[in-house]
Amino acid sequence: MEQQQRTRLVGALIGLMVLAVGWDLLRGDRTPPPAPPPAASADTAPPPTAAPTRSQSGTEIASAETSGPSYFDLLARAEIRRRIRASYPLTYLSVIVAESSDSMLHRWDDRVGRPVRVHLTGDTIANFRPAFLEAVRDAFARWAQTGVPVRFDLTTDSLDAEVRFAWRTRFDIDRTGETDLEWDRDGHLRTAQVTIATFDPRGHPLAPDDVRVVALHEIGHLIGLDHSPDSTDLMFAKAVVRDLSPRDIRTAQLLYDLAPGSLR
Repeated sequence: MEQQQRTRLVGALIGLMVLAVGWDLLRGDRTPPPAPPPAASADTAPPPTAAPTRSQSGTEIASAETSGPSYFDLLARAEIRRRIRASYPLTYLSVIVAESSDSMLHRWDDRVGRPVRVHLTGDTIANFRPAFLEAVRDAFARWAQTGVPVRFDLTTDSLDAEVRFAWRTRFDIDRTGETDLEWDRDGHLRTAQVTIATFDPRGHPLAPDDVRVVALHEIGHLIGLDHSPDSTDLMFAKAVVRDLSPRDIRTAQLLYDLAPGSLR
C-alpha cells in the first residue's frame, strides 16, 4: 500500500512540473522593458547639429553659418518689384525681368563721372566704310540724350577698354548685331563686346544709317536692356522702327533709377 501511495505522489509531482513548464511556454516572456532614460533638460540637451551647406545637387544653400539677405534688403527688393510691376505698360522692364534666367537687374553703376571705356575701331572686311564709325558715335549720342546716367568714352585704346566693338561681314543666324555682357554677382556690368555686321542676313550690304539703327539696338543691350515684346520699340528682337521709342527711353531710365542685383 505504501508503495502505491509513493508511486501516486511521485506521478503527481511530475505532472505538476510538466504543467508548470507548459504554462511558462504558453504565456511567453512577460519581463517588462527597461524604463526609458529621463528626458534631457535645457541645461543638459546636446547642441543641435549644424545644417548642411550643400544640397544633393551641389548648389549652395543657406546654413546655420551663412546668413541670407537682411530684412531690409528683402523689403527693398519687394519695393523694386512693386515699382517694376506698376510701370507696365509704360515700360517693358517687367517683361525683361520675367524672361531673365537669374531675376536680376544688370546695369553700369556710377559711370557718369567715370565714363565706361569703349574701344571703337575700323576694319578692312568687305563693305566696311569709315562712315560706320560715325554712325556708331551718333547712336551713342542719341542714348546720351535720354538722360540715362551712364557715359561712354569712345577714345579708349584696346588694352584699357571695358567695351570693345568688332565687325564681321554677316552672322550665321538672322541678326545684324550681337552684344555679349559680363557682370558681377551684384548685377554690375563689367565688360562687353559689341559685334556689328556689314551685310544683312540675306547678303545685302548695310548703309551707314542701317549701322546706326543696329548700333542703337546693341547699345540698348550694352546699358542693360533686353528685348521688348512690342514691334514699335527699337528694342524689339527684330528692329522695325529706326529710332528709340518713348517706352525704350522710359525703360532705360527706370532701370537706372533702381538698384542692380537680385530681385528674389
